[in-house]
Amino acid sequence: MKSIFINIKIVLVGMLIFTNAFAQTNNELPYQEIPADYEFTSKIGDTIPDFSMTLINGKKISSKDWKGKVVMLQFTASWCGVCRKEIPFIERDIWLKYKRNSDFLLFGVDRDEPLEKVQRYQKEMDITYPLAIDPFANVFGIFANKKAGVTRNVIIDQKGKIVFMTRLFKQNEFNEMVRVIGLLLK
Repeated sequence: MKSIFINIKIVLVGMLIFTNAFAQTNNELPYQEIPADYEFTSKIGDTIPDFSMTLINGKKISSKDWKGKVVMLQFTASWCGVCRKEIPFIERDIWLKYKRNSDFLLFGVDRDEPLEKVQRYQKEMDITYPLAIDPFANVFGIFANKKAGVTRNVIIDQKGKIVFMTRLFKQNEFNEMVRVIGLLLK
């Protein structure tokens, strides 16, 4: 009888170890609490509405076309020093890694600046991912208080739901965002 209990304990411990190992390798998306001072108006789990943007090359894009894709929206502006700090990390750690993945889209969304200024900003910062203009911050206003600052990112999953958001450039938060994108693209 004692050996049966020992065997049951071994099996249970083995199942627990396997379950924990599976959870760690399966890497479920982390729960994220968004601080109020981030001034987002959207929440984790919200489905994004239909909206469109114009890229700086004149091409119009629509969120309706993003179903089945992981999308990163990077809200930026040429006057934003923190944006300028974050852009090289986005280029290196996200765009160069996933730009050939047909299931991933990344759009920089320049808040309320004229096209010529955004084109100069792209060249000056050597931004190789697509940039869109956002006159009057209408797209920005879908996700955050229109008077709030930029340097924020919104990660959208294949079902069109917001799964991760960042504000300013904090290395730990950025690293977690990179991890979330990787998990979604597995």
